[in-house]
Order: sequence, then structure tokens, then C-alpha cells
Amino acid sequence: MIKFKYVILYVEEVEKSMNFYKNTFDTEIKFITPEKDYGELITGETTISFASISLASSNLKEGFLPSKSETKPFGIELGFITDNVETLVEKAVKNGAILYENITVKPWGQKTAYIKDLDNYLVEICTEMS
Repeated sequence: MIKFKYVILYVEEVEKSMNFYKNTFDTEIKFITPEKDYGELITGETTISFASISLASSNLKEGFLPSKSETKPFGIELGFITDNVETLVEKAVKNGAILYENITVKPWGQKTAYIKDLDNYLVEICTEMS
């Protein structure tokens, strides 16, 4: 059996990044290491995890491209569905996110918006597709 279980975001400050998601998307912190270099949120079947840049660097000897706030976000996104896109986008921006693409309605009726989180990761906030 194979099961997709988690996504790990490499971030500068694990606790700060986790608190952004906790406070914006009403997730709960499952755990964070005493060193505050790794943590997980309770987000349903698939967990969003956070690892410090230094921890990630120790695991990946060949290195990686860190997410930089002065550059465009990576070509990957996290998606959160909600009944009220406007309210959640406003909450995210209030908590430090940057609005990347304003709210639009797709031809199939889905409402979407895009933010960049505190670490420049792209997050889609949208209504569920019908």
C-alpha cells in the first residue's frame, strides 16, 4: 500500500511559520521539536510539516533552492477550500501573507485567490469545485 502522507516546507523559523497556518487556517499544532527545527500541523489526512533550513540542509547533502521572499514563488501550491474566500484571504493578509492574485471566479464557477505565505510559498484559497 502507498499513501501520500505529508508535505514539508523548508522555512527560516518553524514556529513562526506554523503559527501563521494555525492562526490563518484554524489548524492545530500536532507537535514541534524542542529545538523548534521541525513540526507538524493537524490538517486532515495529509499533514503539512515544517523543517528549518538548517535541518533540511543536513538531510540534503546536494542542497536545494530555498524559497526567497524577493523572488516569485515556486511552481507548486498548497490549497485550502472554504465557503468564504474573501474572509479567509483577508485573514491571511492580516496575519502577514501577501496577496499574489486577487479573487477571481473561474468559468466553472469556482472562486479562487492566491497568497504568498510568510516564507513565499504559494497558497490557493478557493471554494470547493462542484
